Amino acid sequence: MVTIYLDNAASTRPVEAVLSAANEVAATLYGNPSSVHGAGAAATRRLEAAREELARALTGAEGRAREIVFTSGGTESNALGILLGSAGGQGAAGGGRWGGGGGAAPARQRARHVVVSAIEHPSVLRNVERLASIGGDAACEVTVVRVGPSGVVEPRHVVEALRPDTMLVAVMHVNNELGTVQPIAEIADALQAHAARTGARRPHLHVDAVQSFGNLGFRVGGLGADSLAVSGHKIHGPRGVGALWMSVPVRTRARAGLAPLWDGGGQEGGLRSGTENVPAAVGLACAASLAITALARGEQARLAALRDRFERTALAAIPALRPTVPIGDPEGAPPRAPHISSVFVPGLPAEPLLHALEARGVMASAGAACASRLRGPSHVLEAIGLDPRVAVLRFSLSRETTEAELDAAVVALEAAIAELERARPRRARR
Repeated sequence: MVTIYLDNAASTRPVEAVLSAANEVAATLYGNPSSVHGAGAAATRRLEAAREELARALTGAEGRAREIVFTSGGTESNALGILLGSAGGQGAAGGGRWGGGGGAAPARQRARHVVVSAIEHPSVLRNVERLASIGGDAACEVTVVRVGPSGVVEPRHVVEALRPDTMLVAVMHVNNELGTVQPIAEIADALQAHAARTGARRPHLHVDAVQSFGNLGFRVGGLGADSLAVSGHKIHGPRGVGALWMSVPVRTRARAGLAPLWDGGGQEGGLRSGTENVPAAVGLACAASLAITALARGEQARLAALRDRFERTALAAIPALRPTVPIGDPEGAPPRAPHISSVFVPGLPAEPLLHALEARGVMASAGAACASRLRGPSHVLEAIGLDPRVAVLRFSLSRETTEAELDAAVVALEAAIAELERARPRRARR
């Protein structure tokens, strides 16, 4: 049976060019970049070339490598962007250095307020909860910005949540369950306008771009973010590697006294100690360059057309299906990433439906993969007002997805739903 893989928002297949680049480095540049001998120097040169390549993919400019910290993935990148130096009132989440420039905040003005959207990834929400759990003078209060049925954060609602002591705003670029694109640039402009109007410091804006980087054509300079998280395995790169981009160079942040998540040998500008994973960093940089090249050739439009065709075909063939957010041409449909299609089937459980799909060769997911093993409703679906008892299926595409695969997936989905409908007790069908 041919497998049709439509869970690319969870993880993508590493492409051959990425594997070749990473494997070559693993086999030949095995020296520790911290070593002073020739093997260490060679590894350092390759690591810094990867840093420059990734920075170029993110910024579109040369000479921006100092803004990149390599991490173990999107979760750590989000944690580092949010919790960096939170202990003792330092860092983005503690007032040591505020987003948008400026120096250290006096202790008596230590910032204590964080604003996040209700549809953030758990790696953002759980780390913000950690800020709120800190006791004493370092304790933070959190305001959660709600969203409506469109699954989009309104900039005015973010501004309304601000306080004089707000130091951090975290809004993701693309929601991983719905595919909705958040208006990051508009939020950044609104934060700047609010600061100009009130005389307050502009809060640090952290953006989880794990689902958008490589699928949407953007440069970080156009978003207005102060820090931004990306992940390798979402863009046909290796697992276990990601990066945090920061508008202030890494070593500048380290000199400002910002405490890292952990300490050690002082790698990555003192912000992420531990021997660098050079093969993975090279693989991530290679994957990023390939993604940017594909976008330049029209990949975003191709994926959007495939997604729209899949949705039209599925909704026409299966009357029970409903989109989780408004789709199509009518006014009010939110902007969406091209690779995510999220639909729900009232009255059917998600897990048996996924098993029925897999039995027919189609791999999809029920919402976010990171939360699929957890019991309880999705916080994202609750935020947009969906009944948590309905089956919500996420079909996510990649550069490798074909029209024929999507057509076959619709046939499999129709058969899977019919099978579960026949198996339901009569009373449950009423």
